Amino acid sequence: MNTSALTLMVVTQLTVISITAYFFYRVFTTPPKREPDSFSENDPH
Repeated sequence: MNTSALTLMVVTQLTVISITAYFFYRVFTTPPKREPDSFSENDPH
């Protein structure tokens, strides 16, 4: 494997790892949404 192929492979893998880590970070740091109480808030009375 020549130098340019190795460089391209490393850059591509680092890019994919970075994007994956960014989205995992976003998923784990997003606060949960408050779910409505199905009994009191959905009652028509």
